[in-house]
Amino acid sequence: MSIEIIHPTMADLIDPSAQLDRIGDGFKFTEGPVWHKEQQCLYFSDIPANILYKWTEQDGFSAHREPSQNTNGLTINAKGQLISCEHSGRRVSIEIDGSVETLTSTYQGKRLNSPNDVIVCQNGDLIFTDPPYGLPKKDGVMLEQEIDFFGVYRLPAGSSEPVLLIDDFERPNGLAISADEKTLYVDDTARKHIRAFNVEPDGSISNGRIFAELIGEGKGAPDGMKLDRHDNVFCTGAGGVWVFNANGDVLGKIHTDNTTANIGWGGEDMQTLFLTASTEVYRVQCKTGA
Repeated sequence: MSIEIIHPTMADLIDPSAQLDRIGDGFKFTEGPVWHKEQQCLYFSDIPANILYKWTEQDGFSAHREPSQNTNGLTINAKGQLISCEHSGRRVSIEIDGSVETLTSTYQGKRLNSPNDVIVCQNGDLIFTDPPYGLPKKDGVMLEQEIDFFGVYRLPAGSSEPVLLIDDFERPNGLAISADEKTLYVDDTARKHIRAFNVEPDGSISNGRIFAELIGEGKGAPDGMKLDRHDNVFCTGAGGVWVFNANGDVLGKIHTDNTTANIGWGGEDMQTLFLTASTEVYRVQCKTGA
């Protein structure tokens, strides 16, 4: 692992000499890291193993939910409840007092493809992506695709019917929203770029534009994405994690050896960046955070 400084401000976000600390390995393919502040633990998915894991500094790793319905992206709402994007469940679910309930699984009466990543807005609405990655089964059989596009949706709080925001992505994947909730970022893994949108007062989006392209050497593609407290964009891409400022200028990169699929802020000060990278989970201390 190494830190590449492309713009001097990158050194204000992470020490150029920072080291990547591997906290676990031996998994099949890790994804969806999210930090639970109250529990002071990390949740993450091992998609092919069909296990949702929990990690603490004191106790290490344990299976939190098995089977997990091949859960991928995770988030935590204001009540501290865990929200999951389930590939084989083809739904967005929520964990309430130990039981898992469906938040949404259809759009206009048709089953979702395989929800992939999700964020929570300040008013409790969810925004999630729905590519086809969970449709192929282990035996090679494809599950029926009922929706003929791969959309980005907003799920209003208290509703089970999502609102389609946009349907022209090839492979919508990771997403993030600015602190003022006026800009939504969504990456397209196939097209290797991040798009930005204005968020209107009614929750709809407009003015879609290419925010940044992540084309380079190394393993990986645009996938998991998070913002720091200054609205700098951290996104996985070729070679590791790319860092951009709010204008779309690349500030630097965190180079990793394995395919880094997702990232998440955590730790007591929320300045530890956790990385799910293929069969491993890492962390690196930063100067910035959530």
